[in-house]
Amino acid sequence: MSELSFETGRQVGVLLNRKGQVEYVMVGTAKGIEMPDFGRSRVSTDRFRGLRCVHTRLKNEGLTRDDLTDLALLRLDLMSIVHVDDRTGLPGLVHSAHLLPTTSDAADTADNTGENGTGDAYAFLDPAIPSQLDTDFGSLITSLEDEMARVRRTARTRRTDRDRVILVGVTTGYIDEAEESMAELSELALSAGVVVLDKIIQRRPKIDPKTVLGRGKLDDLLIRSMQLGADLIVFDTELSPTQVRSLSEATDLKVIDRPQLILDIFAQRAQSREGKLQVELAQLKYLLPRLVMGKNSAFSRLAGGIGGRGPGETKLETDRRRVRDKITQLEKQVESLRGQRQERRKSRMQKNLPIISLVGYTNAGKSTLLNSLTQSKVYAEKQMFATLDPTSRRLRLPQDQEVIINDTVGFIRDLPADLMAAFRATLEEMADSDLLVHVVDAANPRAMQQIESVDRIISDLELNDIPQVIVLNKSDLLSAEELEMLGRQIGAEKGSDPVAISAIKLRTLSLLVERIGTRVESFEESSEDDDAAVLKTVAAN
Repeated sequence: MSELSFETGRQVGVLLNRKGQVEYVMVGTAKGIEMPDFGRSRVSTDRFRGLRCVHTRLKNEGLTRDDLTDLALLRLDLMSIVHVDDRTGLPGLVHSAHLLPTTSDAADTADNTGENGTGDAYAFLDPAIPSQLDTDFGSLITSLEDEMARVRRTARTRRTDRDRVILVGVTTGYIDEAEESMAELSELALSAGVVVLDKIIQRRPKIDPKTVLGRGKLDDLLIRSMQLGADLIVFDTELSPTQVRSLSEATDLKVIDRPQLILDIFAQRAQSREGKLQVELAQLKYLLPRLVMGKNSAFSRLAGGIGGRGPGETKLETDRRRVRDKITQLEKQVESLRGQRQERRKSRMQKNLPIISLVGYTNAGKSTLLNSLTQSKVYAEKQMFATLDPTSRRLRLPQDQEVIINDTVGFIRDLPADLMAAFRATLEEMADSDLLVHVVDAANPRAMQQIESVDRIISDLELNDIPQVIVLNKSDLLSAEELEMLGRQIGAEKGSDPVAISAIKLRTLSLLVERIGTRVESFEESSEDDDAAVLKTVAAN
């Protein structure tokens, strides 16, 4: 091999089976060599492929990243390179490496903390000339596979039925912003009930239109998913149908994006008939453009009988038609429920009670605040989108004023457009509000960004004209200096002083109740002035 490589100026390689027989011969260029196409044939996670690669290298360098990537992706027994002397063509040092089994401790660390605990993925053998190679490769591979099988058995006994995911973020902007977004994606994943194994962030000049990630990073992702036994990959961006298809084919794993993860959480949380209908509608609208040609989709259904022969609908066309029909049906049902909701709102408004809506980022503590103010037992959990179905309760203020207070669906950055459209009937509850109580998680390091996201959604819903009271919830988790600094920052940007509370501590709510009462008095005075003006106009006529 060394002589052939020296004479041709090309790298030459072979793939040997465990009996030492040559299965494949590869001839590359001076700079690299191409591995055979195994057709993405799967290899058991407890075993290697049963082939070891030996190829020449004309330059005096060790194993390259490409060598290690091929070793991992093809699950080869061993990767060895032989240096070729540039004067004599004789073989020089042989560099070899093999994969290491993922340790059970690493799997436990990933399950418990969401961070990978694996060490090095490869083990490197000491370089030696061919005549001094004394490693028993057969025993080495057998011991590695035994260890892999043991780790896999241990992992199976400890593994829950929850999906194990790797989170992936790709940005063209600042890495700090990508890390903040990734932290939120991790919270979403945990709320969805999955186990986060690892997080990968890549900064690129531009997003790859086909695979989002760069080629090298995608290879790293493949290797990482195999090492950790991932079931699912979640991207922190909205993927096009082409990107989903390309990534799924490249990884052999299920690939979803941020909007789909949010939709899944909504599907888990929806309890009422209206909530379930709205979630299903949003899911179908998301699915429709992503129905693509797959296996057996191109075959036409042939109708029998005279006049019925010839090409019919393809399976893809049939699927799309069924989805469109279902969307139309659901939209009618949602519209009917919307009318019922409007009638209930009219009934409440006829009682002439001020309406106050709790709005804010998801998991800010709106339901907990509603329970504390009204002594209710609305479902409240420390998780994202715990509330999907709006809840209304009566609240009597100390000044003997009575109001209706609404708990609403939490907002989030980049809320899927289809979800916004489907939940518009629910979000319209806020349109009749006299006051919006904007609940902010003051302890969240991204509090200001969350306020901006909520303001943006309120603006999209054209509710800017409704007065707001900003409430800094969980303020007991901040120091006095941190709370003062956040309050000044909000006051400078919003032009109003926020109210600091802790929704689980009733004694901290007095200032908020007083602020609400003051606003309600101003509503009543304004209403009385309007009534007087109307009566004066009628009398004049």
